[in-house]
Amino acid sequence: MGKLDYWLADARRGQETRWMKRFVPSHWTVNFPRPMMASVVTTGPDALRVDATFYGSGDLAGLIWEAVDGWSHPLLAYETARDFKACVLRFRWRSGGLRTLDETHGPTLTIEGRDAAGNPRAWYVRLWNYANGGPEDAVITLDFAALDGGFLLPEEADPVWAGDVDRMFISLVPPDYDAGDTPFASGVEGWAELSDMACDGAGSVLATGDIMVPDHGLAMATGYDDCFNQTPERVVAAIHALGYRGAINHYVGMSHYFRLERPDPSNAEGLYVSLTGGALNAPCAAWHRDFARRAKSLGFDVIWSLSYELFDAHCWNDWKQRAENGDPALTGWVPPSTLLSPAHSGAMGYVQAIASAFVSIGLEVGLPILFQVGEPWWWVVPGDGRICIYDDAARAAFGGSPMSIASIWTPLDEAQCALLDQAGAVLAASTAALCAAVKAVAPGAVTHLLAYLPTILDPRAPQAKRANMPLGWASPAFDVLQLEDYDWVTEERPGLTARGIELATARLGYPIEEQHYFSGFVLLPEQAGQWRAIAAAAQASVDRGTAATFIWALPQACRDGFTAFRINGEGAMQAFDDIVFPLGIGREASLSPAFST
Repeated sequence: MGKLDYWLADARRGQETRWMKRFVPSHWTVNFPRPMMASVVTTGPDALRVDATFYGSGDLAGLIWEAVDGWSHPLLAYETARDFKACVLRFRWRSGGLRTLDETHGPTLTIEGRDAAGNPRAWYVRLWNYANGGPEDAVITLDFAALDGGFLLPEEADPVWAGDVDRMFISLVPPDYDAGDTPFASGVEGWAELSDMACDGAGSVLATGDIMVPDHGLAMATGYDDCFNQTPERVVAAIHALGYRGAINHYVGMSHYFRLERPDPSNAEGLYVSLTGGALNAPCAAWHRDFARRAKSLGFDVIWSLSYELFDAHCWNDWKQRAENGDPALTGWVPPSTLLSPAHSGAMGYVQAIASAFVSIGLEVGLPILFQVGEPWWWVVPGDGRICIYDDAARAAFGGSPMSIASIWTPLDEAQCALLDQAGAVLAASTAALCAAVKAVAPGAVTHLLAYLPTILDPRAPQAKRANMPLGWASPAFDVLQLEDYDWVTEERPGLTARGIELATARLGYPIEEQHYFSGFVLLPEQAGQWRAIAAAAQASVDRGTAATFIWALPQACRDGFTAFRINGEGAMQAFDDIVFPLGIGREASLSPAFST
């Protein structure tokens, strides 16, 4: 296999395209405010389904079509075409558990853009005015050249000018919606299906990318928190089209999978994760069932990745890791997530139930079960090195009054090191119990451990590995050791990567053929130059003989146009800004052997 290289594509430059119908089901998205949840999946070539869970009287989900494709890789994106006037969209609407078509605040098509004079504005089209049928089962016909906003027609008609549209969305709200903030006692579930979808007219087709990058030997990592708004069909197809194969390492996230309960019905803010009614919320479960089916259909396995990280606002307070002064472990995300204490039986029982629910979805569709414990650790406060091993459950596990470690960045004595060893033993016991719970559901499950080396092997904290890379993880505790070090990669410090992998291998005893490596991660678009170091780290992983090398992660690869490929041969290549990307093939291309004499 040739050397790995890459291109950052900002647009198609001669690559294959095809025509697709505007409003194709696979390219709709959803959006909504916290804490509600929604998802969209395709149920056929002309059909989609939205599932939603509402927690208050002001919750509203939008089913969205955007004129500008802001989610696809540039080589896969559909063209920007803001003029909808020459389109007629028809579909059958069915729904349940939602405000109905004939009610106030019923399903409404909001069209955002500009009027004929170029002034920004929005129109609100009541779908009931264009429906033939009943309040929960009707055929809707929308002629964008002859569409009126307004609740009552023709008295309140507000003619739509659909010649310069940014986006449109259909609003979905619960039966008791009032645009207010009254909390519901429990989650209210609803759904809508659009079927027999058809778009006709001169403006009904769009050009879209149709590339098929040859298999380059890399795998892809992604996460539900980053792609929950898209259809699984779109996500999995993109991974395949970009040349990734093997297993998709799918992080189930920390903020979109859970069910919530409200211990105090009068408290709008008091929602906490719950197993009441099941482990996963209905929209998440529907999305992942379709994701698993789509992955299998394109020849992918799925590594179900679950961490000890949880959205802080919905985490029970006694589940959180805490510093010695009681501060909760909080990440730098806004809003923050927290870390679950490995010593808390309730927190760990919850994680085990979540893991079992996800792997059960894999079993339902006949996937081999691959499960990853993702970055389990005791949190170290970034600003001062305090290690969060002092929550009440951890204190009890360490004898009730564990000694003080003011900062893990300072020299530690023998007793403090012994406390870190205790913390490591508790962490290792928790991951062993989690894997055992998975194997109780799927006895043949292959277990993976993902470790983040820059924190575990921080040179400022030479004893951190006692707590966060415990010897209880040594082979054969897991089947596969997965390593990532994106800070070292993006800082272009390959020597630290090589040394870190050497130390992890020596400490835990997993040979290179039982290891995976994750290369990433470009946080911001203006940091796209970091892809050069990421591609180099991926190639170094392949050269080491690592069993699988993953790019972390799909949303950033699509955002920045990262396109990996391999070219065999020894000849020097021109810089990519001087040539057209050399792989101008599409999914309809065929290959045949050829000889050069």
